Amino acid sequence: MDFAGLLSKGTVLTYKDGATTKTVAAVKSIPALGSDPEKVDVTHLGSEKKAYIKGIEDVDNFEFAIVYQGDNFRDVHALVETGKSVAWTITYPDGLKAEFTGEPYYKFDGAEVNQAIGFNLGIVVSDGPDITPAPAPGE
Repeated sequence: MDFAGLLSKGTVLTYKDGATTKTVAAVKSIPALGSDPEKVDVTHLGSEKKAYIKGIEDVDNFEFAIVYQGDNFRDVHALVETGKSVAWTITYPDGLKAEFTGEPYYKFDGAEVNQAIGFNLGIVVSDGPDITPAPAPGE
């Protein structure tokens, strides 16, 4: 049975730390996932019009907006300090998953009067994202 849509509430970002899966706390936004493939020109002298084929995809860095809560930043900071690429998973409320591998970095937002302090967790993607649809009802 189809439904009208899916609310983002309950979407979770996790990463693997050895055998342990850890959740990144207070994520405010998830970036758009995927990428546009390069356009490869295959036009030749006999062509009537320009012709193209799909080329290699170049995934942009992913940036997640996060509300600073102290502990969540310490966790991200420790992860960044390792200098290692890790496995990440975004899980949506209905079970849809996006899995990718990448090396994290962070940068703080500017600060203004009466504003929550935040930072961006960035990930240089080295593999993925691989999208797995949510299981069908009853599966």
